[in-house]
Amino acid sequence: MGTEAFPCIPLMKLRTSLMLCTASLLSFAHAGDGPWFRDLPESADPAAVGKRLAENFLPRKFRYETNPAKAHLGVIYPEVITWYGALDVASLTEDKELLGRLTEKFEPLLGEEGNKRVNRSAHVDYRVFGAVPLEIDRIDGDKRCRELGLELADAQWQTTNEQGITSEARYWIDDMYMIPLVQVQAYRATKDRKYIDRAARALCVYLDRLQEENGLFHHGENAPFFWGRGNGWMAAGAAEVLRDLPADHPDRDAVLKGTRRMMATLKELQTDDGLWRQLLDKPESWPETSGSAMFAFAMVSGVKDGWLDGEIYGPVARKAWLALTSMLDGDGNLREVCIGTDKGFSVEYYIERPRATGDLHGQAPMLWTAAALLR
Repeated sequence: MGTEAFPCIPLMKLRTSLMLCTASLLSFAHAGDGPWFRDLPESADPAAVGKRLAENFLPRKFRYETNPAKAHLGVIYPEVITWYGALDVASLTEDKELLGRLTEKFEPLLGEEGNKRVNRSAHVDYRVFGAVPLEIDRIDGDKRCRELGLELADAQWQTTNEQGITSEARYWIDDMYMIPLVQVQAYRATKDRKYIDRAARALCVYLDRLQEENGLFHHGENAPFFWGRGNGWMAAGAAEVLRDLPADHPDRDAVLKGTRRMMATLKELQTDDGLWRQLLDKPESWPETSGSAMFAFAMVSGVKDGWLDGEIYGPVARKAWLALTSMLDGDGNLREVCIGTDKGFSVEYYIERPRATGDLHGQAPMLWTAAALLR
């Protein structure tokens, strides 16, 4: 996938009472945990790993600050989804100091000048920005952030297509994280059912249109390749929706069925080392970490939320997390991450994509997985 005002008000005050979480740093009380996510080695402790990754993100400059030619695009989606994961980890670990610095990083974007860096283009890569202010509102009750996040969530549904979902839908599988996340975050902020309805309906349309017989997804309708991170976007987006989708929702069964089909095939395609490949079904393809982290996130979430069988998927998720944490360097940068990738039209295109260390496409799902383990 390519990488493409509000008045300035003093730094938001954190409300300690809203930071109390049910998760503990040392133990996991959720009934779906089983033994798979306990007794992890120190190097794979989700609180410690999440802290390292969040600290890695904080000092980074935005691309608009480092690349003048791209400055007009503002804050870009890899920055958004990493920020979202870092906020979640800081909240779950009750790290008030870390959370304060993460929210302080957002404050300039609420001012007149900073708000110009919020790209309001009708494109899924930019609407997803709303997930971060909505997460800050969830944690801190900042109504400025809620207003900004809901503005983007509602703008995404201003026009719809013949299938009743946002006209921004491109039918690239990448969309299935970008669209659902901002809508689910709006639902978490407001409890207004229209937002979770939008997210679930979009998932169902994409499942019907793009899911193949083996449960996996081509990158797009004219890109018939099972790209790892492309499938990871779908897995992660479905996990976000299923976390909040009511048990009686009319789309829940379809989302569950399609997601479980995908998980069953992914289980069989996991490498002996615990990762998944750049092209999932091509043995000659290299193990890639960003898609692997997205699958780990989905499986940890599924086991803990009860929509995946822990006896089957718990060991798979644990193996993936241990493999991924072994791929972090001393500064908390994930190795072997495929760079931003548009749709390709040959196997060679995907296999020959450059690999990066510390690319936010990989940092982000590592944070999501750490948060899922802590939740």
